[in-house]
Amino acid sequence: MKDLRQVVRRPLITEKGTLAKETANQVVFEVDRRANKIEIRKAVEDLFKVKVLQVRTLNFEGKEKRMGKIMGKRSDWKKAYVTLAPGQTVEFFEGA
Repeated sequence: MKDLRQVVRRPLITEKGTLAKETANQVVFEVDRRANKIEIRKAVEDLFKVKVLQVRTLNFEGKEKRMGKIMGKRSDWKKAYVTLAPGQTVEFFEGA
């Protein structure tokens, strides 16, 4: 992985992610499936200028979906829970 913006694809703004942010100072991202924890840590620290304590990752298999008689499959993806140091935050929607 060369480019940090390819490692961290987008933040996941969900109820569970918001609860993790409020209670455990964690931020949730969708990341590249090939990225490891070290690359994710470096990308988050460099992109958002924060100190990362821990990275936990989960792999998700895409669901099979049917469109009429044609079967399709959603893409596989990877989620990362990034624990930030106390006092550090990442704001995605400034002033919203």
